[in-house]
Amino acid sequence: MRYIFICLLSFPVFSQQLPFPSWDSEMVEVLKSDRTGLLMNAQPLYDGQWNTLPQPNFWKEVMLLSPDSCLINVASSREVLLRMSNKDWHRQTEAQKTLLKDSLKQMYNLPAEEKIFVTTGKNDFYKFNEVYPSISRGILAFESHGVDPWYAQAILLIESPGQLKKSSAGAYGAFQLMPGVARAQGLTVNKYTDDRKDFEKSAYGASRLLSRVCIPEARRILDEFNIEYSESDLWFRLFVLHVYHAGAMNVKAVVRKINPTNGGQQLIKDMWQTSAASFGNSSQNYTQLALASQLILHDMTKSDCVKLFDCQETVTE
Repeated sequence: MRYIFICLLSFPVFSQQLPFPSWDSEMVEVLKSDRTGLLMNAQPLYDGQWNTLPQPNFWKEVMLLSPDSCLINVASSREVLLRMSNKDWHRQTEAQKTLLKDSLKQMYNLPAEEKIFVTTGKNDFYKFNEVYPSISRGILAFESHGVDPWYAQAILLIESPGQLKKSSAGAYGAFQLMPGVARAQGLTVNKYTDDRKDFEKSAYGASRLLSRVCIPEARRILDEFNIEYSESDLWFRLFVLHVYHAGAMNVKAVVRKINPTNGGQQLIKDMWQTSAASFGNSSQNYTQLALASQLILHDMTKSDCVKLFDCQETVTE
């Protein structure tokens, strides 16, 4: 069993004297000259057929698409009806845009009330080659704090991949922590110092938030509905990501509206289609983006030489 302890200046490590859970069986080491590092295994995506769902595949295309192009798609299913350049889309009048959407509804036999979205390519934001080197650091940092390192990989891939930008809401750093949230987890954020720009400190704050707030709140919500779960299940991890992004109160509101009797993939899919409180479109999209980014990461590495910690194996679909 492997134990890794990384001491951060002025930051206590959780339960430093106790053995942590080991996620070694889920980790793979990619060995290639231009792409080496530690990753969390993507195999659960394929075992659970998450890779066949239209929503993550839609976002996968968006993440790899240039911003000069757009996808005209069905809001509820993310089925792509038409691909076109942004220039061609925007040169139309509003009446022409409406006419085009209505003609697509007729062509695909869609209900008149179905919403049609136009989504611009986002490969200028999702810079996977640039974020790749930080994934190993995030995994090791989370594991050193006794927190499931899958979350580090997922968050790094979608929050501010390979960039150090401040969101319009004020979130900042590799793990996009809000100022108040960062302070609550022991980081210094004021007009002189912002610990969020430091990768290790940001990872500390995010892992602490997950272990002290997000995961316990996810358990409480699911327990309220007597839903069984394993914390290593992909659907549970996605559920926790929704808490990380939207907050426990908003997640609780949408789950109450769904009123589920079981968890699993169906609950996550229902959350993609349901709004409640402040759990809206961006919240619905969050785990779709997480799945899409994991699929892209797998595509980046599946042809590389991959070594499991205790045996030789190639990750397969």
